[in-house]
Amino acid sequence: MSRLKTISRYTLALLFVGAGVLHFLKPEPYLRIMPPYLPWHRELVLLSGVAEVVLGALLLPRRTHCWAAWGLIALLVAVFPANVYMAQTSGAGLGVAPWLAWARLPLQAGLILWAWWVGRPAHHRR
Repeated sequence: MSRLKTISRYTLALLFVGAGVLHFLKPEPYLRIMPPYLPWHRELVLLSGVAEVVLGALLLPRRTHCWAAWGLIALLVAVFPANVYMAQTSGAGLGVAPWLAWARLPLQAGLILWAWWVGRPAHHRR
């Protein structure tokens, strides 16, 4: 695995573990962006936090990083409605500029591509 890919994988892992921990330390912002049509807001916020921590940590070992990357892709797709709701509600009262809330939506695609890239097995290189 290239040095760049290894550094990128560790950076992505740190990003997700850190974000996951924030679900427990400061759950309020995550609760505010939960769409009203979803049940069990607190439980879903905590579950997504656990998933981010576990999948982020599983990015580190080479034996599990491919599976973890696919898990993160699935998680990013699953939480996308919360980001859409945040954009639709002009930041969900979090003090986020509306344009920034909308700009987060393509960021999800970037995170998905990042997870896909770091999760690709080395034998797929060209």
